[in-house]
Amino acid sequence: MNKNKHVKSMKPTSHAVIMLGALVLGCLGTLGGVRAEEKPPIPDLTQGGKKDDGHDWLLGPTGARGWMFFRHEDQTAAARQILITAVDAGSPADGILSVNDVILGVAGKPFADDARKSLGHAIAAAEEKTGVLRLTCWREGKTAILDLKMPVLGAYGDTAPYGSPKSKTIFEQGCRFIAQKGLKGVSIAADFNALALLASGKEEYRPMLDDYARQVAGSMRQGMGCWDQAYGNLFLAEYVLATGDKPMLAELKRVTLEAVNAQCMNGMWGHHPPLPDGHSEGYGGMNQVGLPMTLSLVLARKAGVTDPAVGKAIDKSVRVLRWFVNKGAIPYGDHPPWDAHDDNGKCSSAAVLFDLLEDREAAAYFSWMAVAAYDEREYGHCGNLWNMLWALPGASRSGPLAAAAYLKEQSWYYDLARNWKGDFVYQQVEKGDENYNYTGWDLTGAYLLSYGLPLKSLYLIGKNRPWRHR
Repeated sequence: MNKNKHVKSMKPTSHAVIMLGALVLGCLGTLGGVRAEEKPPIPDLTQGGKKDDGHDWLLGPTGARGWMFFRHEDQTAAARQILITAVDAGSPADGILSVNDVILGVAGKPFADDARKSLGHAIAAAEEKTGVLRLTCWREGKTAILDLKMPVLGAYGDTAPYGSPKSKTIFEQGCRFIAQKGLKGVSIAADFNALALLASGKEEYRPMLDDYARQVAGSMRQGMGCWDQAYGNLFLAEYVLATGDKPMLAELKRVTLEAVNAQCMNGMWGHHPPLPDGHSEGYGGMNQVGLPMTLSLVLARKAGVTDPAVGKAIDKSVRVLRWFVNKGAIPYGDHPPWDAHDDNGKCSSAAVLFDLLEDREAAAYFSWMAVAAYDEREYGHCGNLWNMLWALPGASRSGPLAAAAYLKEQSWYYDLARNWKGDFVYQQVEKGDENYNYTGWDLTGAYLLSYGLPLKSLYLIGKNRPWRHR
């Protein structure tokens, strides 16, 4: 770890800019009589305080949603109240909580720190033994203790997601939700859901997966967007590897070679295939899409796509990505290394990629970066989806103990993103989320791949790989 000591002290650039800006404003406030803009007061919702127009969060398997005070620089750290904004019919909160209730504490005590994290930890404690989540609730001027009943799932345990009954139950419950809903239409979110069902190894899901594989292959065409191509091909490759479906191998070869042809001259992929001169369409190659595309080529080659063009495309991409080893986080595109441990899952997915390529040095470096980024996951370009998808698979490349240490820090977040029916939702960090968010996506499969790590049933989650990176 010594060669990466410089990485530990790095903070996201946005935070540094905010702190510098605050320092400058503070100085201006004492020179020449110029007053710095004061931070908005934290509203007391029990004394007529009003919420702002920001978003709310899913409150985990309670089935309720809630608004909390939020600041960009420290998120919900200052929140001590949760305003209920919605209650799902039939959920554990139905008939117990009402819209405009204010949650003041848990387990008979008022919130003493971040209300969001405290609630997440309280949900875990309730699911471990009794299933009773005790809430201190203010409603129309009166305060009362309310008991909300949830199913008992057991504890995560010190090694979760490995050897964890709760993790196993969450994975199985989520797969049932996906199967009941069905894989309706080809999309990146459906690719995640199909990968989760494939990871389960259960024959009962096989007809649905067979049908979806043919839908994906049929949707893949020359010139399509690279995002859909990358994750569609990733699913097809894992599907062929898991099932040995020979007719689908031919389709996988076709789709893989189309992906190769979409590679830009710089070794990456853009939103769309390159221009005739080889340059990326738009504003350059993007590492965010280049990583899953390269992973799909590696898995396609492992599945039996042996065309030399595939190997050449992999080598070209890997030369770009490997340059960042021991320098910093993989950036958005053609940029210097970024001063964070990870940026929206790129280092984490790189750990998976280089592990599959048996490059021990690169896999170890990017996996360490993934583990160290545990408190940097809520932000990312265009949202935090890719962080949540790749974080634990990337951290796991440093071994089960590293993955367990990561989940121990972030389990509260995973529990709050899990709905009462077993599905997972997108938790928008703040209004706008850098111009885009995934609130309409079903992210069940994206989260379940982390809970499915103990199965080692797919190459993306550790199939046939010893835990050797330290």
